[in-house]
Amino acid sequence: MTTSVRPAPAVVPERTARVRQRLGERLAPYAYIAPFFLIFSVFGLVPLLFTFYVALFDWNPIGEHVFIGLDNFTRLLDDARFWNAAWNTISIWLLSTVPQLLIALGLAHLLNHARLRLAVFLRMSMVVPYITSVAATTIVFAQMFDRDYGLLNWLLGLFGVGPIDFLQSVWGSHVMIAVMVTWRWFGYTTLLYLASLQAIPRSIYEAAAVDGAGAWKQFRHISIPSLRPVIVFTIVTSTIGGLQIFTEPLLISRAAPLTCGPVRQCQTLTLFLYEQGFGQFQFGYGSAIGVALFVLIIAIATLNYVLSTRIRPERS
Repeated sequence: MTTSVRPAPAVVPERTARVRQRLGERLAPYAYIAPFFLIFSVFGLVPLLFTFYVALFDWNPIGEHVFIGLDNFTRLLDDARFWNAAWNTISIWLLSTVPQLLIALGLAHLLNHARLRLAVFLRMSMVVPYITSVAATTIVFAQMFDRDYGLLNWLLGLFGVGPIDFLQSVWGSHVMIAVMVTWRWFGYTTLLYLASLQAIPRSIYEAAAVDGAGAWKQFRHISIPSLRPVIVFTIVTSTIGGLQIFTEPLLISRAAPLTCGPVRQCQTLTLFLYEQGFGQFQFGYGSAIGVALFVLIIAIATLNYVLSTRIRPERS
């Protein structure tokens, strides 16, 4: 009687197992972040590249697509409406971003150091403007800035100032939109600064107070340098969001929403893009406006990043 001998199971060399383990450890982080880049490529990168492609055509959504090269960009540079929209965008962005960041920084410092009652409630209330509907916010502020029955004009009338038609003037409409944007975002930015300030050890402030540093010196030489990464983040994100503003100027002008008034006094680049692309069905020209807006955002965001990174922590 013969007995069958089973083959011994293959033994993986220890060195091969280590190589596989190291390879898995190196590839694991890329596997974790791969879904983000996949979704970004499908919904972000591909539409962006397609926008560059469409900008080279006289693109009719239901007709022919004629290649015209850089003619859309040449037309863009000679279009006074484009430069007006670019100026409005930059003006509203400056009027909303700078006060928003300064107010948020001051409130965060106050909430971090002041001993206030209901401090938790005050911090939670900062989120209310952020979660409020943009349409509701626009309706309320449009009533407040109304020429005939607005609360602001009523207050100005108490000091002998005549009614101001904010919506029909360039600076008035810019200020009105900037106030809405500032009110909506300052609470969110305040909480970001406050969370970073609370991570700073109290011993640093106590040591500075012992050395004779007052509240202003502590704020300037401890708080602001320690907030450097968050300040850079908020400046860049505020720049990107501020230059893409769309909903507020669209809703405040009911008579001419796409132009934000009869003389385009508050029409932004995104509104101009929407008007040309989906109002006039000039998809090629609208795509060229989108490319110009993309370049403007990249340029200003890079400039802000370079300037904000000059804030250096104090050396001991």
